[in-house]
Amino acid sequence: GQIMAAIESGEYDLDNISIIISQTGGGCRATNYIAFIRKALKDAGLSDIPVISLSSQTIEKNPGFKVSRNLLKSSIKTLVYGDLLMRVLYRVRPYEKIENSANQLYRKWMDILKESILNDDNKQFKNNIEMIVKEFDEIEIIENVLKPKVGVVGEILVKYHPDANNNIVDVIEKEGAEVVVPDLIDFFLYSGYNSNFKYEKLAGSWKSKAMGDLFISYIELYRKDMKKALLSSKRFHAPKNIYELSDNAKEYISLGNQTGEGWFLTAEMIELINDGVPNIFCIQPFGCLPNHVVGKGMIKKLRDGFPESNIVAIDYDSGASEVNQLNRIKLMLSMAFKNLEKDKKNLDFSSSQIVEKITAL
Repeated sequence: GQIMAAIESGEYDLDNISIIISQTGGGCRATNYIAFIRKALKDAGLSDIPVISLSSQTIEKNPGFKVSRNLLKSSIKTLVYGDLLMRVLYRVRPYEKIENSANQLYRKWMDILKESILNDDNKQFKNNIEMIVKEFDEIEIIENVLKPKVGVVGEILVKYHPDANNNIVDVIEKEGAEVVVPDLIDFFLYSGYNSNFKYEKLAGSWKSKAMGDLFISYIELYRKDMKKALLSSKRFHAPKNIYELSDNAKEYISLGNQTGEGWFLTAEMIELINDGVPNIFCIQPFGCLPNHVVGKGMIKKLRDGFPESNIVAIDYDSGASEVNQLNRIKLMLSMAFKNLEKDKKNLDFSSSQIVEKITAL
């Protein structure tokens, strides 16, 4: 729908346009999107527009298109920038002293990075990361305000695309909470890590495992500057590596679950809880079987392991009621606020006990 709307908008030269879409190549309906796009173009009388498949599975051959080394490097840098901006913006925006200051700083850096990404300059890449963290670290915020932290996990499109999740981040922030969304890069690292399980437990080759590990190392090479900058900041924390995420997930789910978000979805929820984010929305498109199993299906087991967790699943679909979605969000957040108040009282009580003991001494 988004692609056809863009093509029919009149903003593009239809004689000089191509469409590119990623394909997982696994048991996911996203693998079929490319066929639906071609059908839509054919029905609109535009079947001459080429549709390119971007996939490591080499499902299709794309004459005239090649993933070059420079394209790969620029793509990874773009992912690092995107994850970093999402991380610092969501952390600061709910507490800003000057209204809209966080969004203005975000837009400023978006304009800078659009130009910067065209230059293959590693020094500038590192400097941009350090300056983004520094400037968001220095934004004036209201201190000593406690807000419930709410994680958002789920199917990759619905999790990140505001059109697909009815702007869930804005809804949560307007209700007075802080949103935490795991990094997009981690999904690609999860895909690279899966060859380890296939080699150890199934018929996967050592070569595939080695390529997967090399892919992870290559991406982490670009992420190290981001991690270093976040670790040295006063407001932010750095993401964990995929090996740590997999180790945590093993206790709850088999790493053989590799369709859709697979075991990684469960790992994200565990990471959030361990990082002090017990309130989680697990969102997926209606009928997404893999993520119903490893997302909604894991909620009870995670509650057994983490009694403090407050996890709610929400389906997003064109036929689903937005009122229903909002009601589930508000109900979950009411519990999050109650738990926060309870934790605050326990903290105040503990503090008063410590003061009494010191006074007695």
